[in-house]
Amino acid sequence: MWRRAYLLLVAVRLYFALSPSYLHPDEHFQGPEVIANRIFNYPSSPTWEFTSSHPIRSAFPLWLVYGTPMYILRWLWQGFRHDEPPPWLTFYMLRGVMFTCSFVLEDWALHELVPVTKQRRLAIILVASSYVTWTWQTHTFSNSIETLLVLWCLVLVERVKGETRGSPQKRSRFAPLATFAFLLALGIFNRITFPAFVLVPTLQLIPHLRRRPWSLLFLIVVGALTALSAIVIDTNFYQPMSFDLYTLVQKPTITPLNNFLYNTVTENLSQHGLHPFYQHMLVNLPQFLGPAFPLLLLSPRLSTRLFSALVGCALLSLFPHQEARFLLPAVPLLLSSIRLPKRQTRTWIGVWIIFNGVLGLFMGVFHQGGVVPAQLHVGREWNGKIGTVIWWKTYPPPTWLLGSRQGQVSGNIETVNLMGAKTGVIIEAIAESVCEKESELTLVVAPRSAGVPALADLSNSLTPRAGSKDTGIMQTWSYYQHVNLDDLDWAQDSVWGTLGRVVREQGIAIYAVSATCN
Repeated sequence: MWRRAYLLLVAVRLYFALSPSYLHPDEHFQGPEVIANRIFNYPSSPTWEFTSSHPIRSAFPLWLVYGTPMYILRWLWQGFRHDEPPPWLTFYMLRGVMFTCSFVLEDWALHELVPVTKQRRLAIILVASSYVTWTWQTHTFSNSIETLLVLWCLVLVERVKGETRGSPQKRSRFAPLATFAFLLALGIFNRITFPAFVLVPTLQLIPHLRRRPWSLLFLIVVGALTALSAIVIDTNFYQPMSFDLYTLVQKPTITPLNNFLYNTVTENLSQHGLHPFYQHMLVNLPQFLGPAFPLLLLSPRLSTRLFSALVGCALLSLFPHQEARFLLPAVPLLLSSIRLPKRQTRTWIGVWIIFNGVLGLFMGVFHQGGVVPAQLHVGREWNGKIGTVIWWKTYPPPTWLLGSRQGQVSGNIETVNLMGAKTGVIIEAIAESVCEKESELTLVVAPRSAGVPALADLSNSLTPRAGSKDTGIMQTWSYYQHVNLDDLDWAQDSVWGTLGRVVREQGIAIYAVSATCN
């Protein structure tokens, strides 16, 4: 019975992995956006983390996780055609890679970490039925990669400990320790939060390292070689024109160090939002675990997994900037460390199904779900034209999804991201595009709930500003599986009015603006 349930949940995970929802800008701008144009003829808009004088994000894990499948895709595609693969294919290929990593590596790790059969089945089912696994873990987040690295570091520590407990004649193998050292270095270059989650299992290796000193030396050598490789790749990535041995020695790019120094300055963190020290424990964890959160307080199973997660969450709580996705590595560790309630088990299971079903549909299908389809549509239908696309009250659109056509990058399409700007700002942006830049094409992409059709007075607004006449705005495309949370005005529309407008007018649309100016 549990196998059937598990296979069903795998299918659910695949469905959400291939759904174009958009959870956070970092899933694009700290991942595919960075290297897509280095492999394909795609445009790119790198963020400050990659363009500052002291970059804080490493390209090393990006090449391994995203660059490798992109190169394979390009090789396969160009075996049949002579152009670039379309961006939609690259997008879904990467989602497929993340699904495969989650399905294979995450579930396999849990299978090894939970030794008792009954507990293992419960752990795997709970993790497989979590909306976090369906959505966050199947998107291209560095946090999703971090989750897999944390799990496999725990697996490798258990393997090394198992060899230590073996017979005196049994020699410790190099592979688990070498892989552990490699993953440690890779994890640190992926995210500086990684050591917080692997502190407990790493400390458990001390008896083994004391008993076999050569193991410590071997661990240091492999880890150092991996870190050196990452530094070489990052230095070449960020300083390609001046990359040589002198640059590598005198001015190496060490992104984890830059990241750590940046995050130790409160003024820097305040630009991204400051949170109270209890944000992770009392807000973010319940948001991820739902009805499983009280079980951690009432009936946890004491294990290395549990302590690794709790220590990691506690250490991350010392930093004032606390986003929920930082706790992704803790989710499978905690879900595999709980007991179901002895009483009212069916009631709890029902609440668990409802919680994950509702949040799974919202986060996995509707949350900013039209941004990716809209950007793909813009790149496909208007590629080659010179124009401006104004995005309003959405997440930043991934530039790499514009793709290329006949060897020409879609850089001739200027993307203007206005996010939550007031109506007057978007009218000025439209006026500038239509009348000052005299763009061949002006498009507005916005949620239907934002009221772009209400800009019927656009001509009145533009006429005194730019002398425009014959101005019109017409919807040319729409996508209804999109819910916008950036247009909630509780004070003006009241709670029910706001919710009614967002639900009633759900979806996102592309509007073409036509005007002639004096």
